[in-house]
Amino acid sequence: MEIKQLITFIDASESLNFTKTAKKLNFAQSSVTAQIKTLEKELGSPLFERLGKRIILTETGKLFKDYAENIVTLSHQAKMVVENHSKVSGTLIIGAQESQCTYRLPPILKTFKKSFPQVKMVFKPVHSNEAGRDDLIHGKLDIAFIMDSLTKNKNFTIMPLLKEDLVLIASPEHQIAHKDYVTPEDLTKETLLLTETGCSYRSALEDLFSLSKLDPLDKIEFVSIEALKQCIVAGLGVALLPRMAVEKELNQGIVSEIIWKGQVRNIYTQLAWHNDKTLSAPLSAFIDMTKKHFGMT
Repeated sequence: MEIKQLITFIDASESLNFTKTAKKLNFAQSSVTAQIKTLEKELGSPLFERLGKRIILTETGKLFKDYAENIVTLSHQAKMVVENHSKVSGTLIIGAQESQCTYRLPPILKTFKKSFPQVKMVFKPVHSNEAGRDDLIHGKLDIAFIMDSLTKNKNFTIMPLLKEDLVLIASPEHQIAHKDYVTPEDLTKETLLLTETGCSYRSALEDLFSLSKLDPLDKIEFVSIEALKQCIVAGLGVALLPRMAVEKELNQGIVSEIIWKGQVRNIYTQLAWHNDKTLSAPLSAFIDMTKKHFGMT
């Protein structure tokens, strides 16, 4: 059963004239007759009843017509999807913080590049949510992954993707790792290893201390999460990080999760783009693929 035969059948079922069908489709009349006979043989039932020089649809023909039209429509839609898919091209500038760059984006970028090889991807690390939003405002980014509380902004479309699990970690050899639990007051006595100013989970921890009117004195700031983790392993201090960034080290037992009574605000990985941004084919495709990756479609 070929699409060509179905198209011929549909046209013949509407004109009820093989000669007119042949002329419209630019076939010989014998070709139209042969295609119909092939369909009837494959289906095991006549589609037309011949009454002298006239033809009419049989009951089987009437039933089959709906299915034939659906098959032809789906065939055209599939062809259009493939053609549009192959035409997706252009440049896409994506921004994200280091933790997203390292632990969240690689599988998405790999899948996107495989599906849309003609799209040029430019990746730009942003060191804080504020920097990401500023780059979106000034058109330096097409889209950005941000980690922050759920907030609305009149300038952006912000799509929450998942809630991040923040964990307090230390070396298994660190004294704090042997406690049943710790409090924010306990943490003020320890060396806190922090990411850069403006990082959402650092800000969440600092907000907790501020609300509790506590002021940890011993802090070390890092520009790299990987460097921070190595110092945790070495027993230098305590840190609050997204679980995704320390999953491997936790599984290997080279860092320990510390149970604590602190409650920081919820942090979410979110996708953001400017409301005035034209959703080009590459950008729309990237948004759709990201949603699919996070189970949103």
